Amino acid sequence: MLENIEFANPQFFWLLLLLPVAVVWYLLKLKHESASLKISSIQGFTTKSWLSKLRPVLFVLRLLALTAIITALARPQTEDISTRTKTTKGIDIVMAIDVSSSMLARDLKPNRLAALKKVAAEFIKKRPNDRIGLVGYAGESYTKTPITSDKGIVLSALRDITYGELEDGTAIGMGLATAVNRLKESKAISKIIILLTDGVNNSVFIEPNTESDLAFEFCIKSYSIGLGTNGNALSPIAYNRDGSFRYGMRQVEIDEALLKEIAKDTGGKYFRATDNEKLEEIYDEINKLEKTEIEEFKYYKYEEKFRSLIFLAGLLLLLEWGLRSSLFKSFI
Repeated sequence: MLENIEFANPQFFWLLLLLPVAVVWYLLKLKHESASLKISSIQGFTTKSWLSKLRPVLFVLRLLALTAIITALARPQTEDISTRTKTTKGIDIVMAIDVSSSMLARDLKPNRLAALKKVAAEFIKKRPNDRIGLVGYAGESYTKTPITSDKGIVLSALRDITYGELEDGTAIGMGLATAVNRLKESKAISKIIILLTDGVNNSVFIEPNTESDLAFEFCIKSYSIGLGTNGNALSPIAYNRDGSFRYGMRQVEIDEALLKEIAKDTGGKYFRATDNEKLEEIYDEINKLEKTEIEEFKYYKYEEKFRSLIFLAGLLLLLEWGLRSSLFKSFI
């Protein structure tokens, strides 16, 4: 309990230096007040009174009372701190994720899509004050989750993202368009898209450059991530008779020029993730680049503890006076 006590006026503790002075003064006074008589024998004067031996108790009681008063002057108190946070600059984020068959390539462990979902989940957990939405795209695109502050819903939707929900292909423009549509009506001060793909745009239904211009008009920033190792990767190349994928080595082709252009046009940045560790570093960097401003309010509540010390000092002085006026009256 004592470790929670603080003193508002600790300078009063210097008065405790007076206590040793008072003790010396009392001892000197006691010596001068004691009379002496030299006789050959004190056999007839011997007394068994214990009150005379307890007389210093009066002085001890007075010292204790003085100590309590000095401690009370130092104002012991306990402090209770409560905090309240307020988001002053929120960020709306849409993660546009490529779910084409090439995302099952095994150059990242266990494959690109599984590695992405793990890293993206950690990113979402680190953004408790932002709204996040999910967009999936392949040969077409759809909204998996609109922007929401409920991270449980977003994480659950992220776990459910899998290959086979959409027609195969890589329609980067459609993925970007769907993400822009999710953010264009947003009132957030900062709006960003994290656009991830591991391939080359093979759909001209919606041109990615047109959507990047539209994103710029709505003040939406895009961070583009190219996912895949340099060289060849073990990737799906055909179907087996049972419907499973047959894997083989395939050249990794990422339209880096397009992704860099999208990032540049919207004021974002392009990244290349060649392995699991690099992918984690990229999401950590985006997390640092896009900071949510939080205002923290602290409320302090002080509870004064000096009153009990004043009461104690009063009791000690009252006890000292009572003893002095009764039991020790004949010795004073």
